Amino acid sequence: MIRSQARALRVVLVGVAVAALVACGAPAPGAAVPAAAPAAPAESVSPPPAASPTAPVELTVPAIDVHAGPLLDLGIDAAGALEVPPDAGTAGWFALAPTPGSPGPAVIAGHVDYKGVPGVFQRLGELKPGAEVSVARADGSTAFFDVYLVERYAKARFPTERVYGNTADAELRLITCGGVFDAGSGHYQDNVVAYARLVRVA
Repeated sequence: MIRSQARALRVVLVGVAVAALVACGAPAPGAAVPAAAPAAPAESVSPPPAASPTAPVELTVPAIDVHAGPLLDLGIDAAGALEVPPDAGTAGWFALAPTPGSPGPAVIAGHVDYKGVPGVFQRLGELKPGAEVSVARADGSTAFFDVYLVERYAKARFPTERVYGNTADAELRLITCGGVFDAGSGHYQDNVVAYARLVRVA
């Protein structure tokens, strides 16, 4: 019971954290429409075993020329808001969520742009199913993921459970802003989310 409650708490905190990180108004969990997490495409073989938890240090997405590292550990500050990356080129992982390669949906997020500078995830919406994502880990291993879905959501209809809901196997979510920038609010109107499943840890 304690373990399941801890997992649920991580999911809630991660949902709140994205709004602070990407600065584009991703809704808190209570404002979202619940939905089941998307199922990864069926495979003819069993999914690879999940790896032991260890912090991620670098992210590479060759299809969109992303190589980000070191990844910033993102926590919650004294005011209850998520600490944010200090610049456009830095990506961060949610330390309250599973680590990439361990069971559940790990989350890495970054800016689409920041103070007029193109962000590390500027091209996230261009990702296609089949693209490879690799995450170097602090224990010297690398977790390799396969993108199976990329979607854009209006912030008013952000599907929190679909994005952050528990998964049976190790998965990864890459998240940034998208859509039209609203100069009045200072936020983008949408979020872009790439979903990926673990292929192997080497």
